[in-house]
Amino acid sequence: MDDDDSGGTAPCFAHELVDGQPVDAATARDVARFRKAARERLIASRLALPIDTRTRMAAEVAATLDRLVPEGAIVGLYWPFRGELDLRPWMAAAVERGLSVALPVVVAKATPLVFRRWTPGCAMTRGVWNIPIPAEDLRVSPTVVVSPVVGVDRENYRLGYGGGFYDRTLAALDPRPLVIGIGPELAAIPTIYPQVWDVPMDRVVLA
Repeated sequence: MDDDDSGGTAPCFAHELVDGQPVDAATARDVARFRKAARERLIASRLALPIDTRTRMAAEVAATLDRLVPEGAIVGLYWPFRGELDLRPWMAAAVERGLSVALPVVVAKATPLVFRRWTPGCAMTRGVWNIPIPAEDLRVSPTVVVSPVVGVDRENYRLGYGGGFYDRTLAALDPRPLVIGIGPELAAIPTIYPQVWDVPMDRVVLA
């Protein structure tokens, strides 16, 4: 799922109360600066990977997902953006073997994402940042979320694009789905300096 990379919003939830307590402004500012620099570096490195390398990595991740995603799951995935690993072949194969697949949709700024059911050949339209989304608003609640990462640390905390959509979405889903972060090996970093609003993933698959 993709977050806002426009730079026009406050970093994560730094302008909000978290669990009724204000976030320390200096800490939030320092973490935001660190994450912005790390994000830019990691995205540039990812985009520099040859297409055939990213294709091989996606195939490796797909093979692992075959083992991790249970039968009958409703899987929230993503449409590849800015060099993210392309799992669209796996999406189609998953539907063929009986899984349900859904794509995230931005409803409004600073709100959780919703998921619309996707099938191969279904009508698509353009969503935020021109990312394709299913045209028909058939909403589902995923039991598994496969989330691309810009970066990921040793405690499975995810560095995304900075809009906070990921964390808000996981906080809103009940019951919480199994969350699997995926990406290239270069996404691994020592820490994202997790804050109280950050939600760790259950599993991480890097290739």
